[in-house]
Amino acid sequence: MTQLFFRKTGSGQPLVIVHGLYGSSDNWMAIAKRLSAKFTVYLVDQRNHGLSPHVDTNSYNDMRNDLADFMDRQNIDKTILLGHSMGGKTAMHYAADYPERIKKIIVADIAPKNYLESDKNSRYYLHHNILLAMMEIDFSVIKSREDIADYLAEKIDNARIRQFLLKNVAIDKTKKGYKWKINPEVLYNYLDEIVSGVNPSWFSDRIPITNYPVLFIRGVKSDYILPEDEKLIHGIYPEAQIVDIPEAGHWLHAEQPELFEKAILQF
Repeated sequence: MTQLFFRKTGSGQPLVIVHGLYGSSDNWMAIAKRLSAKFTVYLVDQRNHGLSPHVDTNSYNDMRNDLADFMDRQNIDKTILLGHSMGGKTAMHYAADYPERIKKIIVADIAPKNYLESDKNSRYYLHHNILLAMMEIDFSVIKSREDIADYLAEKIDNARIRQFLLKNVAIDKTKKGYKWKINPEVLYNYLDEIVSGVNPSWFSDRIPITNYPVLFIRGVKSDYILPEDEKLIHGIYPEAQIVDIPEAGHWLHAEQPELFEKAILQF
């Protein structure tokens, strides 16, 4: 397992936030500050992301074990666990294996399904192409962040995704240049599992799960949780609530922070 970097703010009962693919704890500080009056908020960097170590594997078992180790190190006996996208799958995996340590889980804009099966591989190839573009950058010839932005613009059409990826650019002090905070090579190697894992077949010997309350928060403009996925969700979590955030896509916590906060507090 990997000892995770984390940030901590606020006071009250513990709330642990787990970011998604290409994300970091830093992306969630605005939400953490909103919730800090009611919760002690812990924001972790998952392995191969942010300021956590770069390691050779990135399976959901790995991410679950990292989270279990983090809870032990911080003496968190029982927590509310919030996960976004890949972090939502990490949260579902951890909660299923450690139900006694969960008060509630909140899953932001991801379903417990195999996305390789559901969308004709488009999700896989989107991330496949993103990670290839990141891996192909030769930082030895990069002179500025603008050079990185220009290169990504040649490979990735979506400006919002490019801006999000640029948050992963860091100064490489040893080489006096730039580097990625994330580990694109390992994420590329584990992309199949990241996209397909924590799916109905994985849950098959555990359902129905009623040990703890579950909330799914969905961005109305996102296609990560489709109407037909509601049956799948309730097949695993019969008592799960699903809340829609209007005028929000996949990064719903950044696009509609007030409504996102409201959904959490009401739950």
